[in-house]
Amino acid sequence: MSVDQLLGDDVLEIERHFKAPPGRVFDAWTKPELISQWWGPDGYRVSEHQIDAREGGRWRVVMESPQGSRHTVGGVYRAIEGPQFLEFTWAWEQEDGTCGHETVVSVRFTPAADGTTIVLTQKPFETREARNAHRGGWSSTLDCLERLVG
Repeated sequence: MSVDQLLGDDVLEIERHFKAPPGRVFDAWTKPELISQWWGPDGYRVSEHQIDAREGGRWRVVMESPQGSRHTVGGVYRAIEGPQFLEFTWAWEQEDGTCGHETVVSVRFTPAADGTTIVLTQKPFETREARNAHRGGWSSTLDCLERLVG
């Protein structure tokens, strides 16, 4: 049975290992000057960001694709327990300025012998297709993070 079958269609979970200590990996998720260096799928760039990395603080990132299309996402930090745990809401901003379906992203940072293992969980998704699209986006985004932190 796959992880997806165990978790259900509305939950995404990704585990990744980084060859960097938990503090360095955690900082990449919470420091604006670092987020702008890796956030988004490969080939995308962060053109704007507002990061208020504190519980109750808002965050918003505008990513531009290689073709120039803009994708805006944002939310609110719900928990910041550095360098072990981070939780925030996630919603795509629509063209009219309203927010789409909101999910919650949780990231656990666990020390490992040669770095850090993270487990990213995002839920609830409205459809399996939305979950799978996020799996692809996060996988590519985490590749970018790996290039930054090691």
